[in-house]
Amino acid sequence: MQLEPVFTAVAVAFEVVGATAMVVGAVIAVALAARSLGRREGGRAAFMVLRTTLGSAILLGLEVLVAADLIRTITSKPSLEDALILGLVVLIRTVLSMSIQIEIDGVLPWRRALLTSGGQLIGEAVARDRRASAR
Repeated sequence: MQLEPVFTAVAVAFEVVGATAMVVGAVIAVALAARSLGRREGGRAAFMVLRTTLGSAILLGLEVLVAADLIRTITSKPSLEDALILGLVVLIRTVLSMSIQIEIDGVLPWRRALLTSGGQLIGEAVARDRRASAR
């Protein structure tokens, strides 16, 4: 049985999930920012909600896309060129992730007491919005 087509399909599925996370996260970010404006919390608060939630969605998507790249590279016929390309892609995505995380948290990732993923940050943003709406 050939497993390469199966793993290629799994990698494509991960890519779809990663891209979908970013798109859905962007929609959620805009909706939460609009709700913040609707509650008259001010433009600054709405911008911070938009920025934090959108950054979190991008982080989540990047994490899933790195997994897709790993699956695709590990399950294909290995070559030095593929390994170098994977290393470069992972390096670029890691730098992007760290930059976004620093922007969201305002602190270096290794200095945070608790590790938080992009999905957790989106969930916290939705929970904050629900609490604010309940008032």
